[in-house]
Amino acid sequence: MSQIRVFRMIALAEGISFITLLFMAMPMKYFMGMPEVVRVVGSIHGVLFVLYVGLLARIHFTQRWSLMFSVYALVASVVPFGTFMLDKQLRKKEVLIKVGEVIA
Repeated sequence: MSQIRVFRMIALAEGISFITLLFMAMPMKYFMGMPEVVRVVGSIHGVLFVLYVGLLARIHFTQRWSLMFSVYALVASVVPFGTFMLDKQLRKKEVLIKVGEVIA
């Protein structure tokens, strides 16, 4: 499995956990008095975010991504639904790498 494929999977999981935290766990905390939900979902999101940033840093150097694209990917992680929008560009990068391997 390619680094970009792993990054895409982590990015999607991070995006789902962020949306879950914002639109499910936080309302449950403030409107239903269930703060433990934020603790659980927030912890899962925190682990996924650290994995996302670490893998982004690694891929930035190994795949020689431009600084602009890496910053875009970092910003996408803190914008709701951002990682879902990023996935389209990541799929393109993944296809280009596969095409390059076939030609080489």
